[in-house]
Amino acid sequence: MDDLDFSAKPSAPVRTPAADPGAKGEAASLYDPKLALAFFRLAGTLEQFPAGQQIFVENEKASGFFSKGARIYLLLDGDVTLTLKGKPLELVLPGEIFGEMAAIADIPRSATATARKSCRVLSLDEKQFLGSLQQMPDFALMLMSVMAQRLRRGLARLAAAKKTATEVLEHRNTLDRKMLAELQHALGDPTPTSAAAGQTVVTKGAVGACMFVVTEGRIAISVDGTVIEHVGPGGAFGEMALVDRTGRSATATAESDSAWLLIGRNEFLAMVKSRPAFGIALMRSMSARVLHIGKLLGA
Repeated sequence: MDDLDFSAKPSAPVRTPAADPGAKGEAASLYDPKLALAFFRLAGTLEQFPAGQQIFVENEKASGFFSKGARIYLLLDGDVTLTLKGKPLELVLPGEIFGEMAAIADIPRSATATARKSCRVLSLDEKQFLGSLQQMPDFALMLMSVMAQRLRRGLARLAAAKKTATEVLEHRNTLDRKMLAELQHALGDPTPTSAAAGQTVVTKGAVGACMFVVTEGRIAISVDGTVIEHVGPGGAFGEMALVDRTGRSATATAESDSAWLLIGRNEFLAMVKSRPAFGIALMRSMSARVLHIGKLLGA
């Protein structure tokens, strides 16, 4: 599974897609422009936009996962500005992808993308994305590593802000019943691990060797005592530790009598490689968390 291992840092830092401004001095990104280009070349559609043309607009929403309005893009030439309510957010440069968060999370666009210079892009819709992912499942792991970095930055900022009350993300059905059954079978039909209400499942800062998929009950995810998320049946947590092999970023506690399936790193990598839908489900879950933390920080 070494071909799916992105835990090692690249020899030189590269920009991440939609990187947070002010992220200088942090660990080098795990985003690989060469891998992204190879992935988009498998099935991407070449598009050209003259200077000044909008590629997508904030709050734009089209029905369906990766529908026409929810394409993701890789910039080949030129540059693209991302703005929100007319204010600049970021400049996208060649080799970077953009538009991926809304497409993966199936939510309205959070910004407007405009060609600042005449540019060429490769774009992917749902069918093209799935086709490429079947051939290059390591792209899913790369995107998850980028999202994990975003989440860790966001959670660190949230802890520093010392918020005592926040909106809680309700997270369940990351894996539907069919996928959950397939996962359990692939793991050898183990008996789920259980815990009584009030029991701590993982502690912030601890070394993470597995991820969890909840089968019963509800797990509270908290940062320094403040609950930010509830994970119910079909929901997953702890995957960040498998992606980047760092410590737990939050504490998980059973709010009610609960049970879950444990997935080790080797099983995780095998599932990402053999079942593209599993990788997509986790990317969607992580995208929702990134957006939720961003919302809490902006509140």
